[in-house]
Amino acid sequence: MRPRVSVVVTAHDEGESIVSCLDRLTEAVTLPFEVLVVCDSVDDTTVGWVEKYSSADPRIRLELNPLGPGPARAIRHGFAVSAADVVVITMADGCDDPQQIDNLVRLVERGVVIAAASRYSRGGQQVGGPRLKCALSRCAGVSLAWLARVGTRDATNSFKAYDRAFVHEVGIDSDDGFEVGLELVAKARRLRRPVAELPTIWLDRSFGVSNFKLLKWLPRYFYWYRFSFGRRLTVEALNASTRKAR
Repeated sequence: MRPRVSVVVTAHDEGESIVSCLDRLTEAVTLPFEVLVVCDSVDDTTVGWVEKYSSADPRIRLELNPLGPGPARAIRHGFAVSAADVVVITMADGCDDPQQIDNLVRLVERGVVIAAASRYSRGGQQVGGPRLKCALSRCAGVSLAWLARVGTRDATNSFKAYDRAFVHEVGIDSDDGFEVGLELVAKARRLRRPVAELPTIWLDRSFGVSNFKLLKWLPRYFYWYRFSFGRRLTVEALNASTRKAR
């Protein structure tokens, strides 16, 4: 059966902890699905555990990313090899709530190009995490919702469902960090495509070390924040403008 959702999990040296992440996904998602765990190399400590898991459950698939290291490239590869019309991006660290994937997918199937899991909408919550990162994320998300009307109060959250055709149409220009979520929300806004959100409760990881590099990636976040503002663009004009910025 062709999956209704491809869940792309970016993983970096998660080791045995990836098993609990996959357990939660397979328990929570009721729609026909595939899970693509994307790792940078065969030396990643995640690889052996995913191979063992996939031998018992063929819906789980290991993908070695040929585009180079970094979460943005892993996400780009995930979109390229996914089979479903709707793609959900989630992390391997257990912070996201997989029980919301079904409803996020259904929102995309109803016509939005992005369905965001929002920590900052009514009913959402963020538990734990570095204070500076949390403050910057909340400020960016709420200000974009009010001032640029992007359709979500949590544009920076990576946990989103996407219309795969939309992503293919606009492409992904991010080349390193987790700013992909903000980039695609910004592009949807400039094209005036619909974006919606559902509240989520985000829990800081209870194991391992975060690979988020705030200072390194902050300039690219700021670029896509500014890009969210502006007149409506055609797809051709949008792609031309982002090519100039690469």
